[in-house]
Amino acid sequence: MVDSTELNQLFWHSRRGMLELDLLLVPFVREVFPTLDAVNQERYRQLLTCEDQDMFGWFMQRGVPDDADLKIIVKIILDRVQPK
Repeated sequence: MVDSTELNQLFWHSRRGMLELDLLLVPFVREVFPTLDAVNQERYRQLLTCEDQDMFGWFMQRGVPDDADLKIIVKIILDRVQPK
């Protein structure tokens, strides 16, 4: 369970200043993050330590993270916004 203080901190860390990332990450942290298991929540925290340009490339599917955990959380975020 994530407390409201941590969720608020994650919200602000999810605001990257790049519109494309903000449109993906802010709704994700508000709507999905609280429902993730502890492992995937930690993966999301790890994602927030990455450079914006790297994340932009991953979310625009111009590349994939080298780290297996990051690949998983990027896929979770992309699956949420892409039609099946």
